[in-house]
Amino acid sequence: MKQKSVCVVGGGAAGMMAAITAAREGAKVTILEAGDRLGKKILATGNGRCNLGNLMLDVGCYRGSCRFLREALASFGTKETISFFEGLGLMIKDKNGYLYPFCEQASAVLDVLRHEIKELGIRVEYDVKVSGVMPKEKQGFLVKSQHGSMDFDHVVITCGGKASPKTGSDGSGYEIARKLGHRITEVLPALTFLKCKESFFKSIAGVRTDAEITLYKKDGEKLCAERGELQLTEQGISGIPTFQLSSVAARSLLRTKEIPASIDFLPDVQEAEISELARKRLLLCGERSIEEFFTGILNKKVMAVLLKTAGLKPADSSKTLTEKRIAEVIRLAKSFRVTVVGTGDFQNCQVCSGGVDCGQITQNMESKIVRGIYFAGEILDVDGRCGGYNLQWAWTSGHIAGISAAGRREE
Repeated sequence: MKQKSVCVVGGGAAGMMAAITAAREGAKVTILEAGDRLGKKILATGNGRCNLGNLMLDVGCYRGSCRFLREALASFGTKETISFFEGLGLMIKDKNGYLYPFCEQASAVLDVLRHEIKELGIRVEYDVKVSGVMPKEKQGFLVKSQHGSMDFDHVVITCGGKASPKTGSDGSGYEIARKLGHRITEVLPALTFLKCKESFFKSIAGVRTDAEITLYKKDGEKLCAERGELQLTEQGISGIPTFQLSSVAARSLLRTKEIPASIDFLPDVQEAEISELARKRLLLCGERSIEEFFTGILNKKVMAVLLKTAGLKPADSSKTLTEKRIAEVIRLAKSFRVTVVGTGDFQNCQVCSGGVDCGQITQNMESKIVRGIYFAGEILDVDGRCGGYNLQWAWTSGHIAGISAAGRREE
């Protein structure tokens, strides 16, 4: 049986996994990398610690057009990811379900991948900017770059999206896919901050607090909600819960200029408890000012904004407060309305939403348009939550594409 020659376009997480898997299956593999080294983006993941997977793996943690996601994750999920990296000599630790290398250094993940690529004899060509992939008349493909054309049996396209372009993600893979006849779902920033139009954010910038954020449609219907450590910035809101909502926000902003949102600064206080809390607070009035009266409930900067919104003057005596007015302030803290008008750009996002339409991809990650072409990783219209889910998709899709391209996986 003739040894298959496989070209992997892009040397990121998905590309390295595809290359390693294809080589292990007996293929002669070449990685074409536009930059000067492999896996740059891996070094930035998990704040430099590389959150490479999650024990709580579920299809609900992903968005996009992939209808075979459940099957893909079942074939290569968290268990297989752990086994793969431990087989490379990497020790893995579990931190509340989040998987990290034991040393908590992203460079360790990259090192073991590079070592395996070298051990398997995978050819790596750097500074190769692929401009197109052309099917040959009978079989195989010509991969075109600034250095000329190269001949391969199969091609795996894994050159990422547009997120963090300083790591090499310039969106060029979308044009390669488009030239091959693929639909590209509009590509938008995901896992990023949200811009809000209210001017008071400048006065509360830098505050971090536990909160729940809810996005709504124009008619008031709830879109989605997330809880976690909220970060308030001059432009709006950031932090993990905001990142989790950003993909939905970006899609919604395509249809409307503004998205109503609310912030619950007291997520552990239930609506039924508000009146009782107000009654107890009323007993504390004494000679305090209104500002002093509300001290300790929320961050001082946030409370100042809430009091102003409620029409209260911080310097006034708390004796002017009634149980009803106190309850109004608490309700405001429970549902503080803001208006989302934008997201961070591609320079300031971790992944992209959108990409190559998975409706034109088989479960083997092969193109339905041009057989022998495979896709994996962020170039596909799949984006996950924070917590290792996007790297898991890179490992999963890269593994399946690598086996398929090597010619050992049958439909």
